[in-house]
Parts: sequence; structure tokens; C-alpha cells
Amino acid sequence: MTDTPPPELPDLERSSAFVAAAGLRLAEIGPSRVTGWIDLSDAHHQPWGIVHGGVYTSAIETAASIGASTEAAARGLAAVGVNNNTNFLRSMTDGRVEVIANAIQQGRTAQLWEVRITDDHDRLVAVGQVRLQNVTPRT
Repeated sequence: MTDTPPPELPDLERSSAFVAAAGLRLAEIGPSRVTGWIDLSDAHHQPWGIVHGGVYTSAIETAASIGASTEAAARGLAAVGVNNNTNFLRSMTDGRVEVIANAIQQGRTAQLWEVRITDDHDRLVAVGQVRLQNVTPRT
């Protein structure tokens, strides 16, 4: 355990053009749960007119990484993703989706998170698991 205060998380909307374009907005950030939403539009479409799966994959990776990083930072560590497995279950063209990330397992060296993305009728749009490694941060 360290007496070093945990680092502040970056402002997502300003962290990079990629993250801003993906559109994830956060409502709740905690060490075992992260929630938010994305307002989907044609800006998120692939060439055939539906939301690109990368939008969901990015949201899943981002939500899990934020939660895992929050938990790891409390112990002076950083969390880095090592696997993201996303399943796309329902196509969409627009609308708001809810993103809910929950820790499944948080150990000394690794974490496993599940992230569910649902539409406004509470139907599952995508679901993913992200495995992260807890590491000593770079200085």
C-alpha cells in the first residue's frame, strides 16, 4: 500500500479526438462500477448505415478501463487492458444507449469487467468482457 494519492482521471471529452468522437458520456465512476451513455447518430455509422461495432467496443474498453484504473490507483497501480471480447447483439441507427460496467473479479494482479450496452427499451445491444492487468505506472 502506498501513501501516494491516486492520480486524477483525464477529462474524457478532451482526452483525444477519438474518445470524443466515440461519444461516451459518464454518469457514475467508481472502483467497481461505471455508468454512462452514448447518443448515437449517423456520425457513428459504418458505410451500410448502422452504428459501427467499434463504437461499442470502444465504449466497453473505456468504461472498464476507467473503473479498473480507479480501483488500481487507490493502490498506487495502473490498469492496462490485455483483452476485450465484445459481442454485437442488436444493430442500431440512432438513439441513446446506456453503458453499464461492473467488476467481476478484482485481484492483486488482474481484473475482469463485464460491460453491457442497452437501448432505451432495455434490450441488450452489445456485451463485452475486458481483462486488465494491474501494473506499476510509468514515471
